[in-house]
Parts: sequence; C-alpha cells; structure tokens
Amino acid sequence: MENLHLIVGLGNPGAQYAKTRHNAGFLAVEQLAKRWRAAWTSEKKFNARMARAARSERPVLLCEPQTFMNASGEAVAAVVAFYRLPLERVLIVVDDADLPLGELRLRPSGSAGGHHGLESVERHLGARTYARLRIGIGRQPGAREISDHVLGRFDSTETALADKVVAAASDQAEAWLNDGIGKAMNRFNGAVGGSLSEGKKQ
Repeated sequence: MENLHLIVGLGNPGAQYAKTRHNAGFLAVEQLAKRWRAAWTSEKKFNARMARAARSERPVLLCEPQTFMNASGEAVAAVVAFYRLPLERVLIVVDDADLPLGELRLRPSGSAGGHHGLESVERHLGARTYARLRIGIGRQPGAREISDHVLGRFDSTETALADKVVAAASDQAEAWLNDGIGKAMNRFNGAVGGSLSEGKKQ
C-alpha cells in the first residue's frame, strides 16, 4: 500500500492492565483512533488489534500487539513484513520509567534502553532504525524493582498530568505523520504541561 504508515502502541492486553502506566503506548494510539474515528478490529494473523485511517490522503495503520509487552516484536514484525513497510514509516509508542512523568522523547533510532517491549521489537525486526516515542511515567524514588510501579495505575496526584502527556504524545505522533520526525521532535520533546508538582495542584 503506497505511503502506508504504521503507529504501534505497546502494552499488555486484558482488563487487569487497562490504563496502567505500562500501557501508556496503548492509551496514546487509542486516543488517535478516537480522534480519527477509526474502528478497532482483531487481526489473528498479526495477533494484534488494528485500526485503519486516512490522514491527508495518507493511509495509516494503528496497532496494539496482543502478545503481551515482552513479545511485542512478534506482532510488529508480522505487520511490517505483511505490508512490506520501510522502517522509516514505523513509529513505536512506549512508556518509559526513566523519564519523569510528563516528559516526551521522540528519537529516529536508538537502543531499547532496558525496555523489554523495545528489546522484542528490535530482536524481531533485526534493526534499531525505527522511530520510538517514549512517554515518561516516572519511577518511585529509590526503588530498584519497578514492576509493581509500571503495572499500577496512575494515582490521584498523577492523573491530570498523565492525561496531558498521553494527549501530547498523540499530538506528537500526528506531527511525525504530517510534518516529519525533525519537526515533531523540535515541537514536542521535553516536559508537557509542567512538572508533577504542578500536576498535583490541579
């Protein structure tokens, strides 16, 4: 499909993981689907939920792998291979506990940085040369074990800022699609809507 673009949100399927910090990627692509009035369908051949849209006459696929986070690359690689997508037309949206809540970081390539979802994508694609948009979810001060934190939901002091950063991540994904990665990075990378302390005041 000519000029097809793919935006993938990473997360874990199932009601018990819905709206957890680790599912920030899911939340961002779900917001895009809502904006674009794109309906989700279950695609068994990819083991993923998919939604299709057209933006400025450009076809776009939204994808939520249903493989669980640590095997995300299986679904991503299947979609990329099926549509023969060049990696410059692929954007992966993920949570990042090493970024403070409220920060965004889009890069054209790079390492997985310890994120198991990105490690799986890299392993199955055999490359690092795909754009990745990291949504900062922060971490508990002094905590080495972060599983409980990332698999938990945003608390009442975080919700307003979390909503802002997910909305901004959706805006940045649209900018990547419409204006290219350079402009999307320049416009959105960094803090969104102030610090967590500001978010607590709201």
